Amino acid sequence: MNNFFASRSMKRGDIAEESLFLNNALVNSFYIRTVITIIHQILKLIDLAVEKEIVDLSFVATVGFFDGVHIGHRYLIDQVKREATRRGLPSAVITFPIHPRKVLQADYQPALLCGFDEKVELLADTGIDYCITLPFTPELSRLSAKEFMQEVLKERLHLDALLVGYDHRFGRDREDSYPEYSHYGRELGMDVILAAELQWGSNDVSSSQIRRYLKAGRIKEANELLSYNYRLSGKIVEGYQVGRTIGYPTANMRVWERYKVVPELGVYAVMVHLRDLLYPGMLYIGRRPTLHTDNEISVEVNLFNFDGNLYNQSMSVEFIDFIRSDCKFDTKEELVAQIHQDKESVKQRLKIKK
Repeated sequence: MNNFFASRSMKRGDIAEESLFLNNALVNSFYIRTVITIIHQILKLIDLAVEKEIVDLSFVATVGFFDGVHIGHRYLIDQVKREATRRGLPSAVITFPIHPRKVLQADYQPALLCGFDEKVELLADTGIDYCITLPFTPELSRLSAKEFMQEVLKERLHLDALLVGYDHRFGRDREDSYPEYSHYGRELGMDVILAAELQWGSNDVSSSQIRRYLKAGRIKEANELLSYNYRLSGKIVEGYQVGRTIGYPTANMRVWERYKVVPELGVYAVMVHLRDLLYPGMLYIGRRPTLHTDNEISVEVNLFNFDGNLYNQSMSVEFIDFIRSDCKFDTKEELVAQIHQDKESVKQRLKIKK
């Protein structure tokens, strides 16, 4: 194939003194960090499906899919911002709204760390000036690296400088690399700069590694590489309503993003964004083997000290820590006893004293 490339709730932003809200879970809360970012700067969006050419602007930019906008991406973006400041120009990220392979292979099902809207929010958190979206097409996939640099980066975007990730390749069959990009840049009047690699201990900092951590239930490691708490968002739908009969009513969530990575089956300590309030909770992902025999995966959240009808409302959960794997119990009583233990474990992980 041709490859181109709470015991109480709190208002968002309210920093309470209770121990629950002074832990790393809140510090890493993506929403709160994004609000702080937006106060200082609004990310500007340019859609190249609408704007055929950008006039009266020149950029220092980088190109990529940036799934998850993790610490490696942020390290690269910081270099773009510094170079843009040095040149007195705006900084930009050029990205694609749809995974390139999905465009070329209709039956491909990408495993994504974020959907496009979430990606834009994450990019806003980096302080980059512009997010330029480029529709990926079969025609674009057939461009060589030099043709892409000339026809898109130079003629349409008027890039002054392009920063290339240390291991990044683009263009038809990704046959060229930095030495060729630098040569093409000199011919086009565009500086091509090789970005420094992020050194992060022995860890491989990549979207693929983060996906592997999530599928293994290694939430803390995944969050460390993301620099924020991984999250799922969706609509609350009607479920089997068994939880309320055993003292643990749950909100069943239908995840919005079709291709979003769902972590390993099991129980998690989470923080829940609901109705502009923030709650601690216990989340379950699994097939409920003790109570049912079907293979449908359910995502259910028990909000601590919450009582109310949540159907059809929006909810977002941030994963803080993994508690245990999904498993089948011999009796419902054993299941309930384990859920009691799970709740105590969640409270410990979230540092809830009561």
